[in-house]
Amino acid sequence: MKTIIFIGSNQFGTSKEALSVAREMGYCVVLFTDKRQHLQHHKFPNVDQIVYFHDLFDEIQVLEELEALKTSGKQLCACVSFIDPFVSYTARLAKKLGLLQLSADALAIMENKIKVRDQLKHLPTSPFYTVYESHTSIKDFTKKHELSVPLIIKSPVSNGSKDVFLAETTDELKQTLQSLHDQTPDLPILIEEYLKGPQYLVEVLVQNRKIEIVGVIEQETTYEDIFIIVGYQFPAQLKDDEYTSLIISVHDIIQKLGLKDGSCHLEMRNVHGAWKLVEINPRMSGGAMNRIIEEGTGINLIKEILKQNVGEEVSLTKTREVHVYAKYLTFETSGELLYVAGEDLAWEHDGVKYVYVKPLLGKIVTAPYSMGQRYACVIAAGNSPENAKATAISAAQELKFYLEPF
Repeated sequence: MKTIIFIGSNQFGTSKEALSVAREMGYCVVLFTDKRQHLQHHKFPNVDQIVYFHDLFDEIQVLEELEALKTSGKQLCACVSFIDPFVSYTARLAKKLGLLQLSADALAIMENKIKVRDQLKHLPTSPFYTVYESHTSIKDFTKKHELSVPLIIKSPVSNGSKDVFLAETTDELKQTLQSLHDQTPDLPILIEEYLKGPQYLVEVLVQNRKIEIVGVIEQETTYEDIFIIVGYQFPAQLKDDEYTSLIISVHDIIQKLGLKDGSCHLEMRNVHGAWKLVEINPRMSGGAMNRIIEEGTGINLIKEILKQNVGEEVSLTKTREVHVYAKYLTFETSGELLYVAGEDLAWEHDGVKYVYVKPLLGKIVTAPYSMGQRYACVIAAGNSPENAKATAISAAQELKFYLEPF
């Protein structure tokens, strides 16, 4: 039986959607997970088999299980992952299994934000950055960089906006460094120039060194200090010269990192007319990104990524060009989620294509500190950017969340 192995999955978003897409493509779907709660099959109804590992990075045990699956009659066609930190690891596993080889070394660089900055430091898209080493005095480091604030402080292995902070004063710089150092005392910390300007997400698929820009999406945030994206406008409204210079910048970055086969997404800021790299991740963006791109272009990017991994021909031909806006909802307070109303009303708005509320009744919800604290999403399409955005926002306002605060 033709089988795709998935290493890790979240309970929502791109990584979970990939399981369904693989099943729709006719493959047996096997999920390797290090989360015991994922053994409850009702949470992953499109998975044929779930295998639990205490440590997914135990390569010997994982390879033994893969061999056992082959012995049981499963034909392993691909080994993939859509979540950090398993992307390059999975690419190496695929190579050992004799499957399609992605650019594992380039993907590994992307998994570490300090390595990315070091690799790209001579490109014009690279902002000022420095690294706090764990043995350094925080007081001395802060003193040295006090004239550079505001600064962005990041864990080198952060994702989904976790452990990314804005320090606007030297006191905030000192406090944030101390907090991150206390959490991970052996890890260095990345400090970057604070970039001001509109931010864009670029989805990329690379095959045989051919770089395909699948979509450019403008991002909107209402939480400037914690960088939670609450709105996505597709396609981004850029002038011709802005778009051209963006594409050139993206190509330079991809080539410098050495990505010859694989997918990734970049976040870029337009700073006074110059493009700067905020970050790059070795996978497709999470959340509802696949739905945004599919509604706007007809391209199912997850499907095309899976096709690349199983060795099938990839097709990125657009079958439509529609304006799309995705509105995400967060909470300003924390508490137990008691009830959600208004989903049916949201669907009644003309142009709404997708309404999703995380099934978290009875669970504790919080104000956002990462992308994981976005609790609902409404996607709308329209004949103009303004129309799509207005529809998504109006429909999202129909959703009512009832919390028991604490």
